[in-house]
Amino acid sequence: MQDMHLVHHDCGECPIRHRAVCARCDAAELSRLEQIKYYRSYPAGQTVIWSGDRMDFVASVVSGIATLTQTMEDGRRQMVGLLLPSDFVGRPGRAMAAYDVTASTDLVMCCFRRKPFEELMVSTPHVAQRLLEMTLDELDAAREWMLLLGRKTAREKIASLLAIIARRDATLNLRAAKGGIDFNLPLTREEMADYLGLTLETVSRQISALKRDGTIMLDGKRHVTVPDFDRLLEEAGDDSDGGVLG
Repeated sequence: MQDMHLVHHDCGECPIRHRAVCARCDAAELSRLEQIKYYRSYPAGQTVIWSGDRMDFVASVVSGIATLTQTMEDGRRQMVGLLLPSDFVGRPGRAMAAYDVTASTDLVMCCFRRKPFEELMVSTPHVAQRLLEMTLDELDAAREWMLLLGRKTAREKIASLLAIIARRDATLNLRAAKGGIDFNLPLTREEMADYLGLTLETVSRQISALKRDGTIMLDGKRHVTVPDFDRLLEEAGDDSDGGVLG
């Protein structure tokens, strides 16, 4: 880890407090977490951890986006996941990193020393329970992503990714993901293509088509406005609850 600088945040003002691994902690439990936590920031493009490296910390993403990438023996790389604000990085009980973690945008993480965190989980059920819930949510998301990559059309893939990011942005800002909604797209077109298994040209073409049809509006390349979120879900092949249409 190079060229990192420490940043400091007050837990009471943390923007991910209601969704993070510490969401259910009381004052005493937060005090214990305070003793083992530290913050780090990474500029866009910097690798946080390499696959196979020893990982002496676990962390929550406070702001920004990171990617999980796996490299094959012949050098080919595949993005296998996104880490959005409040997502958890690392695994208690696992000393080595399973994937490359790279800052896609400027990134701030709330880190906990791994060994003390593992000990705290044993004596703090709120942390262990919340981490279990987050892990199960991640499993559900992975299963949905398998469907997206295997069965959905290019247009549905783009709409699905936009809906995922819109939902998370709304949740973090304590807004309902319905009606009109706007958010900043944290990924470049190239990153979207890599993550979705599409060409750059296809991503650009489908985004232009969604814009032309009025499903989305763009202010520059990154700010997205969705006039009707239900319509975006229909384009994604999902119903209004986020489930897949039959």
